[in-house]
Amino acid sequence: DRKGAEASQKFLNETKATNLKLYIDATAKQGTVLKIVGMPTTILIDKEGRELGRLAGPAEWDSDDAKKLIEAALIPSVKAVLCQNTYGLSAHVDEIVALCKERGIWSIEDCTHGFGGTYKGKPNGSYCDAAFYSSQWNKPFSTGIGGYALVNDASLAPKVKAFADALPQPSPKTQAMLWALLKVRSLVTPSTYYTMVNAYRWLSKKNLVTGSSSGEEIEGTTMPKDYLLGMSTVQRNAAQKAIKKLPALNALRRANAAVFTQYLAEHGLNHVKPKYHNDHLFLKYPLLVKDRNAFFHYAQQAHIPLGDWFVSPLHPVTGDLSEWGFEPERYPNAVFAAAHVVNLPTDTHHPDKVIAFLEKHADLIFDQALEGRI
Repeated sequence: DRKGAEASQKFLNETKATNLKLYIDATAKQGTVLKIVGMPTTILIDKEGRELGRLAGPAEWDSDDAKKLIEAALIPSVKAVLCQNTYGLSAHVDEIVALCKERGIWSIEDCTHGFGGTYKGKPNGSYCDAAFYSSQWNKPFSTGIGGYALVNDASLAPKVKAFADALPQPSPKTQAMLWALLKVRSLVTPSTYYTMVNAYRWLSKKNLVTGSSSGEEIEGTTMPKDYLLGMSTVQRNAAQKAIKKLPALNALRRANAAVFTQYLAEHGLNHVKPKYHNDHLFLKYPLLVKDRNAFFHYAQQAHIPLGDWFVSPLHPVTGDLSEWGFEPERYPNAVFAAAHVVNLPTDTHHPDKVIAFLEKHADLIFDQALEGRI
């Protein structure tokens, strides 16, 4: 913009392009280097600095030309695309799958939060070539730890089955520990929630109990020994019991989410828009708060069992994420969300207590526009 940095930044703010950095070339030399013949010109560049495509002139980013430019990012080295379901909500899975089929790329749906939910009337996990689900603690239904896979592509199914059949079983000691943990889990109440969760996480980090994430798993990128195991009889029995309760539990989750949305919307606070509710399982209800530590402190005092997905963009790993190839400057929205998101409990039989807590601490909750971020 020939009007300078101030005008350019104003434009980015007005268009809510908060994930774009502003760069100023006062000499205009870059225009020559990049062979720009007119303004504006949009150039899509990968993280290695290579140009993937460009659009000359004003661009509508939902136009066919813009979509083709973005599709160019799927370079030949891309072998698979992972579609994530978060808190029970999938997004644009059908469009992503169609693009993958066109390019001969495998599509995989991360449904760790999504079992029992739907997207556009079809079950979560049914769109992609394959999907995986989690049955760890606080998932749609729990077997303690572990998960399971669904393979929709006929050519892929025998390979996955052979891989799964070859996995060793957990040791008798591990199975006994899982059985004990499942019994203890049934004793958790809102009053004991934080004490028991903190104790469990500390013990699992020290590898003293079988945990959702072992110490080695979150300390480096090397797969820990005995990380991949088959599902034990203890877990299968737990699954058969828990899954019978799932329809009623999911109905409760959606009903509570509607109550939370109504309160938050009426008070001008950030919330999940009603248009997303039909396709949302609401495993947890995401809420963005200004001071997460303070919000958790008050929740613990009030015995409101909040969840903390996601404490970082690569949950549950915190600190320096460079070993995982994460570049914070490329994902400012993920960094912001990870610093401010909390999860309201949707499996509660006392949503009125949650509402009373929100009302008391509404000053800590971001408004609908996240104070200008959207």
